[in-house]
Amino acid sequence: MRSGAPQSRLANVILAAPILWTIVFLFVPYVLIFTYSFWLKKYPTFEPAFQMGNYAQIVADPQYLQVLLRTAKIAGLTTLAALVLGFLFAYVLVFKVRSTRLRMMLYMAVIAPLWVSYLLRAYTWKTILGNEGILNSFLVSTGILSGPTDIFLYNHFSMVVTLTYIFIPFMVMPIFTALEKIPRNLIEASKDLGAGPLGTFFKVIWPLSIPGVMAGVAFTFCLAAGDFVAPTLVGGPDGILIANVIASQYGAALNWPLGSALAVLMLIIVLAIIEGADRFERAGPVNLG
Repeated sequence: MRSGAPQSRLANVILAAPILWTIVFLFVPYVLIFTYSFWLKKYPTFEPAFQMGNYAQIVADPQYLQVLLRTAKIAGLTTLAALVLGFLFAYVLVFKVRSTRLRMMLYMAVIAPLWVSYLLRAYTWKTILGNEGILNSFLVSTGILSGPTDIFLYNHFSMVVTLTYIFIPFMVMPIFTALEKIPRNLIEASKDLGAGPLGTFFKVIWPLSIPGVMAGVAFTFCLAAGDFVAPTLVGGPDGILIANVIASQYGAALNWPLGSALAVLMLIIVLAIIEGADRFERAGPVNLG
């Protein structure tokens, strides 16, 4: 009994560490942001209050709705592009690459960019898509273009390309895991029953990959919607997303209450997306037909 007591206390300490970390670095900041969202902006600072003026300003000003719709558009296109590319890549790795060593090498090639500076990865695409970048140089050298063009940079196209490159690992990882867990005997049984490649894919592989797909979609959409670095580097004047607006409210505008209200709104949207993805995933492949 005496030897069990110290072990029990040690286990409690180990379990308490992540809980304490969550409270201090997640729960407390959320409470502060939620509290600030009701405060009043009084130049040059702000004062405590309980009023809904900041939220009313967001609803009344159509510019905020426009930015939110633009954010949803960019994040949605990024998620769609990452889903198509990520699913194809994961499918080829799991079902077409026979060598386990080669499969893991290709998988790590997708994960490895996560170890590189985020800013460097975003700036790389600015170099590629720029007026004197690699893409323009290639098109000019091959005679496709007579001179460099700026249509590849500072627009929604460049933002989607950059964000897809940055966040596609978060799509590949859960899909790859889900596809690897599919029992091979189910695929063989589908073929024995006369189902072709498309029939096997839509009746076996796709339904069983839904948990990984939904996890990847939720990760990619939320991360893309909350990004503010890539829009600054490659987005241009029409590339401002909601995260850029929030950052400007906390920075140049010094309007923490309004920035907090926008942050709370984004937090609600993100939680709704995660909850929706979780409910869709728990529906199971059977309910999905």
